[in-house]
Amino acid sequence: MKPFLELRNVHVWRGDEAEVHALRGVSVTLHEGESVAILGPNGSGKSTLLKLITGEVRAAYEADSACELFGEELWNLEELRHRIGVVMPEEVQRFDAHQEAFETVLSALRGAYGLVRGMRFRAVEREAAWAAVRRMGIEPLAGREYGALSSGEKRRFLIARALVHQPGVLVLDEASTALDFAAAAILMRALRDLHKSGTTLVLVTHHPAEIPPEVERVILMRGGEIVADGPKRRVLDSRSMSRVFGVPLKVSWHRGWCQVQG
Repeated sequence: MKPFLELRNVHVWRGDEAEVHALRGVSVTLHEGESVAILGPNGSGKSTLLKLITGEVRAAYEADSACELFGEELWNLEELRHRIGVVMPEEVQRFDAHQEAFETVLSALRGAYGLVRGMRFRAVEREAAWAAVRRMGIEPLAGREYGALSSGEKRRFLIARALVHQPGVLVLDEASTALDFAAAAILMRALRDLHKSGTTLVLVTHHPAEIPPEVERVILMRGGEIVADGPKRRVLDSRSMSRVFGVPLKVSWHRGWCQVQG
């Protein structure tokens, strides 16, 4: 499998004063065709690692460091957005409640959050947007006002928006945040279908129960460092989870799903 991210001894500083590491000496390689979950408590560095993957932040320069996306140390963000789709929880709030839900997807083709006067789209672009909507199973909702959608429906439109450029990699930060059980279950089915269709998933979470059975690799983080990286059942055990989250935890498994109890 071809790597799309290669980090070697990477450091990223947190805050304007650069006194604390957000990432410290991180080395990791992620491959196309491989789905991965990045797991850790708040402040562990997983969101910073996500921003490295999506090109939003750059690592501090060190003589023995390297940070490459698709084999390049320098990259064009616009081009990168066509190769890596990104879904962030805060995007839910960036759209006009009265706009048509389909427009949240279509506007991604112009890098915008919703349509503005004068925007024009070719037939092939509209079809690409409809294809992404159909892929997420939300075609019957496309004509509704965005504000009338449930939280789970909005999240699926955001994923369709991220898929409109047909990226090979889809990165999701806290995918089921603020969703009820039913909405989270529907969203998880959609993600499992994406994985089965060949999309590379990178799931960033602090909830092991959000990691679908198809995702076999887990990267466990704490204090800006990777403390474990490997097969899910080896990485997610009671001892490691208790150490990373700082409380006694018991891990069990049911049909490929990780269950954690305090």
